[in-house]
Amino acid sequence: MAAEAGDGMAEAVALLAALRLQLDWGADEALAELPLDRMVVRPLSPPLAAPAPPLPPGAEPPAERPAAARGLVRPALVASPLAATPAGQQAAALAAGADSLDALREAMACFDGSPLRETATNLVFADGVPDSGLMLVGEAPGADEDRLGRPFVGVSGRLLDRMLASIRLSRERNFYITNILPFRPPGNRTPTDAEIALFLPFVLRHIALARPRQLVLLGGVAAKGLLRSKEGITRLRGRWHQVTIKEDETLPALATLHPAYLLRNPGAKRDAWADLLLLRSRLAQE
Repeated sequence: MAAEAGDGMAEAVALLAALRLQLDWGADEALAELPLDRMVVRPLSPPLAAPAPPLPPGAEPPAERPAAARGLVRPALVASPLAATPAGQQAAALAAGADSLDALREAMACFDGSPLRETATNLVFADGVPDSGLMLVGEAPGADEDRLGRPFVGVSGRLLDRMLASIRLSRERNFYITNILPFRPPGNRTPTDAEIALFLPFVLRHIALARPRQLVLLGGVAAKGLLRSKEGITRLRGRWHQVTIKEDETLPALATLHPAYLLRNPGAKRDAWADLLLLRSRLAQE
């Protein structure tokens, strides 16, 4: 009886800890939109396709379609034509010439190849501890970030801080954070592929100078831009990838959901928590 009571107490403690985590993350509703009715009879999975009929004697088997044609291989994004434009060449030259984070910030402030600079209030460079070994890359500054000149200081930034605090990480001690774009797009719109490609040399140089051991890619813009992938974030998240920083240098990168997405879709916090557990496990192995 004492053992059963001890097991019940441990389960109650675990449940209370899970509820506390949801409160810390700002959850105020159930993870599912509707309760699951387990009395409903659901259709079975579709049956497997019937095997192909046997070939006649002496017949050649049909040629197999290439993997890409079957949809099994999704090629990486090709290099942007912007790299050959004057603005693209200027971005690459300025990024390559920066030998420190301060020099890179100055180079980005001097870059005049994007109209985003003219509509933004401030350059948003980075925040946190550059030599922490963990670097987070988000999408683009919002209104609060543009006003203060720091990344992730609005509502989604506060949620991100609570999420990382749940695995004992803080930007004052344990990580460094930046964005794909240093300037706010007008109206908080999603960055275009051309804007991502134009600023990518600065992002890659930023990573090279900060020298993190792991990257966390927050949202689809950062994940697709740095992984050169066409897949959406829901397919990229939940696993480690390799980001090519230079021709002979890669870094492990975990793709996860952007906190702004979690604010719009509270049910996805379950997936974000699973991603954080992957990150915590990796950091614990160091």
